[in-house]
Amino acid sequence: MSYIEKHLIEGESVVYTTRLHWIVLLGPILLALLLGLPGLALLSFYTVGAGSRDQNSAYYAAAGAILIVVAVIFLAVGLVKRNATEMTVTNRRIVVKVGMAARRTVEMLLSRVESIGVEESVTGRVLGYGTVIVRGTGGTPESFDTIAHPLEFRTRVQEQIEKLK
Repeated sequence: MSYIEKHLIEGESVVYTTRLHWIVLLGPILLALLLGLPGLALLSFYTVGAGSRDQNSAYYAAAGAILIVVAVIFLAVGLVKRNATEMTVTNRRIVVKVGMAARRTVEMLLSRVESIGVEESVTGRVLGYGTVIVRGTGGTPESFDTIAHPLEFRTRVQEQIEKLK
């Protein structure tokens, strides 16, 4: 059960949920490959290659194992970051939660939404991600980057606002 489903108020239902786009995993994946492939090479040099088990081959194996562990850690951090962000439209409000251990939440009643903007780069338009900017009445704009399907999110917010009128 997601954070938002746990914190619904009475009579409230989830209309649409999105999260960070998969593109946020591109950096961690590349970094994991950059570290993991040499780690695998060092580890395979120890297990298959050298033939003789000297002191240096043990160091190669240890260095390879360390590189693989660090690569897995980078990949895991990227996955946790992506999965720890939720943006939800309910029939009464917009709820955005970022983070797991240290958490930041933004909740805005639909009746208080002044405008909702979407910014997409060329790459973002092609791959389906962008920045969503929510402005509340009398408040500062809240900006959320690299959100998957930002136009769909905006459409769902606008539909719910129209239903309130």
